[in-house]
Amino acid sequence: MTTRKPATKLPAFTPVPRKCQRHDGWTPERQRTFIERLADYGSVRAAANAAGMTPESAYYLRRQPGAEQFRKAWAAALDLGIERIEDVAMDRALNRIEVPVYSYGKLVGTRRVYNDRLLMFMLRNRAPERFAEGRARGLNALDKAMLARLKKEWRKEWEREQGALQLQRECETIASINAKIDAQREREDAAARLEAERGPRLTPEEEEARDEAEFEAMLADIRAQAERAGVGKAQKVEKDEGPRVRRLKDDGW
Repeated sequence: MTTRKPATKLPAFTPVPRKCQRHDGWTPERQRTFIERLADYGSVRAAANAAGMTPESAYYLRRQPGAEQFRKAWAAALDLGIERIEDVAMDRALNRIEVPVYSYGKLVGTRRVYNDRLLMFMLRNRAPERFAEGRARGLNALDKAMLARLKKEWRKEWEREQGALQLQRECETIASINAKIDAQREREDAAARLEAERGPRLTPEEEEARDEAEFEAMLADIRAQAERAGVGKAQKVEKDEGPRVRRLKDDGW
């Protein structure tokens, strides 16, 4: 059985021919973008999202007639993507990883920790002639057992982090609820103080009587002002009879 040699660069390929060229479909540009991002991320979902498509449609495209070169480019991109993932894992093993530190649900800082098992795992797979006694790069039983233990440890670490984050979210939610309750109480206290300053509430009949009394008082004040100003007094006005005509009776006749 021959082992396929990992790719070292992306091969040129002919895009999968499409019966209908849609502007939102797998155009040649999107196919090339997908292959390039697959080599960068090592993830079909991330590469498809970068191309503006779904991973399901990418798998469907790979099964279509005329996709032979596309499938080869896909495999080469995955080889490069896996190498990048290994680089990231090696970087985490050598330079430690930064993990958050929580106290009573609050983030108080971070700390960097080494993972010696991850480092040994990467060394045995990247340099088997030096660290694995010449064994092949593929996983053996010991490597698989170590990987399984690492996964369990990573899972426990992830669960601890998620538990701390959940506690933090719960504390923030409770603080937000308490703040809203305090604000509501302040509004109610302010309304109660305003109501006390206004005095007791009147019934509709009492309000109507109060309005009538205020209206009568206003009219009385207007009348008093008018009387003081002399408005409304009867004044004698002589009747204008026009020019008087002299008669004989006026001369004694």
